[in-house]
Amino acid sequence: MKAIVFDTFGGTEVLHEAELEVPRPGPGQVRVRVKAVGVNPVDGKIRSGTMEAIFPTRLPAVPGGEIAGVVDAVGEGVPHLEVGDEVLGWSDTGSYAQYALASAAVLAPKPAGLDWTHAAALPVASDGAERVLDLLGITPGDTLLIHGASGALGTIAVQLAVARGARVIGTAGPSNQEYVTSLGATAIVYGDDLVERVRALAPDGVDAVFDAAGKGALEASIALRGGTDRIVTTADFRAAELGVVFAEGPQRRSAARLAELARLAADGSLVTTVGAVHPLAEAAKAQQASDAGHNRGKIVLAVG
Repeated sequence: MKAIVFDTFGGTEVLHEAELEVPRPGPGQVRVRVKAVGVNPVDGKIRSGTMEAIFPTRLPAVPGGEIAGVVDAVGEGVPHLEVGDEVLGWSDTGSYAQYALASAAVLAPKPAGLDWTHAAALPVASDGAERVLDLLGITPGDTLLIHGASGALGTIAVQLAVARGARVIGTAGPSNQEYVTSLGATAIVYGDDLVERVRALAPDGVDAVFDAAGKGALEASIALRGGTDRIVTTADFRAAELGVVFAEGPQRRSAARLAELARLAADGSLVTTVGAVHPLAEAAKAQQASDAGHNRGKIVLAVG
């Protein structure tokens, strides 16, 4: 099978195409013929070696962990999935490949109304967004500031926070202001004088901050909160030195919740935005765009 591999840590130039053996599913696993792969910022951080303390990587490695595809083979002890089932979720092996193994317990059925690219955009962003909202204890009436509100994670986080009854103020670039507003947030441009501009929008203060951007917004967040309480980042590695919670880590991976959100995405109740689609062979280009940030929605690799 064709796969994208890196043999050493470094920039996107270390990614290359390789021919690998098609994997065989073990007990509790299925093999998925991959249709689409979500490209996440963590993929680039693992490739560069900066995430070794959290996600140790054995080289050579296939990047990625988010898939949508068709069950191709079923291992022992999997009663609820069959060959031909369309699924989305997380892979046990790297997902930048034509085939990947996945634990059946973390795969959800793909609704007929959800296309492959949008299905691949959902697992990591939805899981990460809910995990941070839970860490922040978001409840009805809270005012939540989300940095990076137009990205893949921010897009889902805004909607889930609004669904919890929170008022959301979302930072994004000038070209994404209308998009963030359409998700249900009060949009604001990141940059100079952010503290003063947020205070003008929320005179009573913000109750919590979710930094999904990692673009130097923690100091402003601390100033707005008057301390580090109820601030969580998934993207800024300076978190520990500033006393802020860094939430990038093991995911909960609930297949039942993913199935519920996939149904909402299929009927349009939950917006999943795909900002760019690249073929598998352009994985390096896709990661370059992901590493640069400022993307609207999710970057996806189409495999076929």
